[in-house]
Parts: sequence; structure tokens; C-alpha cells
Amino acid sequence: MSKTIIKKTRQKDNITMLNSGHRACAGCGQLIAAKVVAETLGPDTIIANATGCLEVTTTPYPESSWGMPWIHSVFENAAAVASGIQAALKQQGKNKKVKVVAQGGDGGTFDIGFGLISGMWERGEDILYVAYDNEAYANTGIQASGATPWAASTTTTPSGSGSTIDAIGSHQRKKDMIAIALGHGLNYVAQTTVGYLEDIKAKVQKAVQVEGPSYIQILVPCVPGWKSEPSKTIKIAKLANQTGLYPLLEYENGILTKAMKLGENPPKVEEYLKLQGRFSHLFKNKQGKEQIKKIQEIADANILKYGLK
Repeated sequence: MSKTIIKKTRQKDNITMLNSGHRACAGCGQLIAAKVVAETLGPDTIIANATGCLEVTTTPYPESSWGMPWIHSVFENAAAVASGIQAALKQQGKNKKVKVVAQGGDGGTFDIGFGLISGMWERGEDILYVAYDNEAYANTGIQASGATPWAASTTTTPSGSGSTIDAIGSHQRKKDMIAIALGHGLNYVAQTTVGYLEDIKAKVQKAVQVEGPSYIQILVPCVPGWKSEPSKTIKIAKLANQTGLYPLLEYENGILTKAMKLGENPPKVEEYLKLQGRFSHLFKNKQGKEQIKKIQEIADANILKYGLK
């Protein structure tokens, strides 16, 4: 198909930036969020995508669900590829006309791609990085990642029946990528969840207008990894925020400028945890109840830290 025909088809049929026909699970939080991000960015964008669920479900060779320029290399180097694209556009004098975005899951962001993301931020490159946080290596078997929360059961941190710390599931604290991004001096850093699609849209719009690197982190429930119902994805993502476990935040020039208020009586974390099989072991014994209290303490600390009441 020639370029002329493609242009006419887009005008006539309004081709979307991320189309249906992908291989993602029903109720996949990541695909819902990615579609909002892509549609907000529009066609004058080049995306560098890390290996992960988003890549394998949308681009099985020789097909692609993307209606915009999109490139995949390997797990760890989406940020480096984006840097190369940005350099080429600058050389051509097109860097002001075309937005460059790097994106990946929490495995490619919090862990494997962490060093290259840090380098991109240190160089101050005008690139938006979007992290789709499903809190595990969902594509390769639901192994724990640096984003896995306290007491979640994964294939590498399985829950057990004993009384040792190992029996509770993950006993590592989730890595604070928001703080790390702020530590790099980024002018725009935001956190949101797929439960708030208009919030995702607004934050992407603001991020691409900011000079220099920016970072948006989106919580995206994973149906098989979280052992949740496909129809509950949005509800779970809303509860993550409403309990205080995953606040909606926005930082500009290092200052917290927006945080969604929760009211005087936010839901308890049990309301969030009970919808996910990865936490079902916490509701079976005394040790589990103690861990629920600990998770509530994490939520309460966030509420206090960010002034959410």
C-alpha cells in the first residue's frame, strides 16, 4: 500500500494508534492503559518498547496492532533505543515535530532496564518514559520483580503453610521508582492507575509538553498474575488508589503539585486484597492477618506522606 493510500485511509477510517486483534488477556490492564497512552500521543510519535507482555501480545511476527511508528529491540534497552531515535531526529531537525516515547513493564523498568533509563535521565533527553506496572514478570511466568508488593504470592515468592517469613509470599518492599525519578531531577513525574483513564490522558498530555525527560508510572492489574476476574480490572485499579496503596500523584519541577484526595474514610486494604488470588493466603490464618495489618500500615503511611485526607 502506498503512502498516499495510507494517508487517505487514515483520514477516512480514523485508524487508531493501538488496534484490536492483539493477543492480550481479556481484562488486561496494560492494554487498556497503553491504548489510552497511544491515542493521547497520536501519530507523530515514535515508541521504543521493551520486551514484555505489551510487546509479545501486540506484535507477533509479521503482524502489529500499532497504528504508529513502533520499535522493539530487547528487554533492557528501550531507553537506549529511544535515545538513538531522538538523536537521529535532532540531526534531521525533526525533534520538535515528533515525540519520542520509551515504554515497558515493571520488569524492564524497575529491574532489567534500570541502568539505561538512569542514563537517559542523566543526559536530560526530551523523552517520555511510561512504565506499565503489573508488579511481576507476567510475560515469563509471574515471577517477582522489583515492583512486587509485600506479601504477594508469585512463582518465585510462593505463599506457604508454615510460620516462617517465606510463607507469606514476597517479603521485599516495592522499589520506589517515583523517588528515583525525582532523584534524577526530572521536571515531570506522575503516578496513576488504569482505573482512571482521563487521569492517564491528562498526565500524558502534560508530560509531552514538558522540556526534558519525564516519567509516568501506571498500575495495570494482570488477570492471570493477580488471579483476578477480568471484569474487576478497573475496580481493582481504583481501589489501589482509594486505599492509599497506589496514590495518584503529580510532581512538577520536583514539587508535589497534585494528589487525589481520598476523603476521611478510605476503604481498608482488605477490600483491595480480597479481589486478588495472589493475596488469598492472607485470609486463611493469624499470620496472614498480621500481614494485612502491615499492608494497611503501608497504605496509612502513604495517606499521611502525601496528605490524601
